[in-house]
Amino acid sequence: KALKGGSARLFLKKHPEIKHDKFWDGHIWSRNYYMSTLGNMSKEVVAKYIQNQYSK
Repeated sequence: KALKGGSARLFLKKHPEIKHDKFWDGHIWSRNYYMSTLGNMSKEVVAKYIQNQYSK
């Protein structure tokens, strides 16, 4: 939580032209996320996964 808050403040300090309202409820970080690693994957596989996240 501290890492997310600190990185958001640093980012907005370096990029004041970016408005808070462009993010989730005024926040840079979303409240929920999950990260995992499954080994080596091609850029194409990762890009397809990311695109499919927006279609759900």
